[in-house]
Amino acid sequence: MNGDLGQGSIGYTTGVFDLFHIGHLNILRRAKLSCDYLIVGVTTDELCFQRKKKKPVIPFAERVDIVQSLRFVDQVVPQDDMDKIAAWERLRFNKMMVGSDWRGTPAWNALEREFKDRDVEIVYFPYTETTSSTLLRQALNALTGGD
Repeated sequence: MNGDLGQGSIGYTTGVFDLFHIGHLNILRRAKLSCDYLIVGVTTDELCFQRKKKKPVIPFAERVDIVQSLRFVDQVVPQDDMDKIAAWERLRFNKMMVGSDWRGTPAWNALEREFKDRDVEIVYFPYTETTSSTLLRQALNALTGGD
């Protein structure tokens, strides 16, 4: 789905969505409530490793399947780079949703300026502090003796 939904809004959000948890569910649910058509970019294993120096626990194809199965997700695309402007050029969304932990960072301040020129609103959602994939990974490692 590229381009126009008539007067409808097209939302876009991204994530690794590894060890899928309530924080992921919250952001995707809120994202759909903020738009008519929700596109979700799922980070590839390669990009995740490039950025975080670790592979996701759940392989890319399975993470895509999990996200795609949610009733409030309309389309899933691979996120194989961090270039949000290039994503906009491909998908033509008019809302970009992201966790509030990114608000005020230099990168997102710059994106806000660039997206404003393209009539794209950035919507920040509250970060779920009680659960994260990092915390889940640490708990799994503690249980299994992994690193």
